[in-house]
Amino acid sequence: MNLHQNARLTPHGRAWIVRLARSGRTPKAIATALGVCPRTVRKWINRFEKEGAAGLLDRSSRPHRLYRPTSEAIMARIEALRRQRWSGKQIAQENGVSPATVSRVLKRLGLSRMRDLQPPEPIRRYERDAPGDLIHLDIKKLGRFERVGHRITGDRTRQSSTRGRRHGQSWGVGWEYAHVCIDDASRIAFSQVLPDERQESAAAFLKAAISYYKGLGITVRRVMTDNGGCYKSFVFRDLCRELGLKHVRTKPYTPKTNGKAERFIQTALREWAYARAYQTSDQRAAELPVWLHRYNWHRPHGGIKSQTPISRLALSEDDLLRLHT
Repeated sequence: MNLHQNARLTPHGRAWIVRLARSGRTPKAIATALGVCPRTVRKWINRFEKEGAAGLLDRSSRPHRLYRPTSEAIMARIEALRRQRWSGKQIAQENGVSPATVSRVLKRLGLSRMRDLQPPEPIRRYERDAPGDLIHLDIKKLGRFERVGHRITGDRTRQSSTRGRRHGQSWGVGWEYAHVCIDDASRIAFSQVLPDERQESAAAFLKAAISYYKGLGITVRRVMTDNGGCYKSFVFRDLCRELGLKHVRTKPYTPKTNGKAERFIQTALREWAYARAYQTSDQRAAELPVWLHRYNWHRPHGGIKSQTPISRLALSEDDLLRLHT
């Protein structure tokens, strides 16, 4: 209930009127005490006598009957034109009604905004049954630096870019690439910082990831990537065949298909790459294995009911002690 700032009576005040009336006070005396007119006092007393406590609540100001309601034919015409992506004023002019009428009808139909004509697809979440059934691969480009970066200092005059030139010479320390991998079922992640995103680096990272998961007792069967050039290369294709992996690529321009890798990159940027002021990018890269251990072994994961990823492997105590290094 939204009361205006000068409201004299609230439901609590109306109940007080009823109590005063029952104590024998006259409507005029109650009105004088509360700063309202006697007619208002009698109105609330009558409502309480007819409806009880429910009668002291505010009622809707909407009329019980409209004098000239919009006909069903016009509303159907408004909806048809809206689905042809007409604006509200165009529809009003075409049907000979006011824009306010069109706005009310469109609101009632749930078509006030153009984007309502094409509602988004429902979110479809999936999760493989066993660890290793599917791993997600992706790459994040990161700027290298030899001093504290602009995210900390706010100084953007010396960006990390090999394309910048000053006095005929290139400047900047270039880029590095965080190759990431995450298991669909367990959310156990693996990542390395490599100098580029070429096919040789992607293939080398896949080998390292398969070896890492094998050390945890996980046999990888499928790998999902986007349509990056390194993943579409013959080198990567031949390696997948050599390792007995089924390579699945996402639909073009649909990153949500590979959402687990995308979400892991966001988490890594927030909790590792941009978590503190590193002096150099090499120091940041050296911190990655430490953070990955914390992510896999100690950090609760929201997507698996706040469990740690390693808990989904159901390892014995001996295996846990052996692998927790």
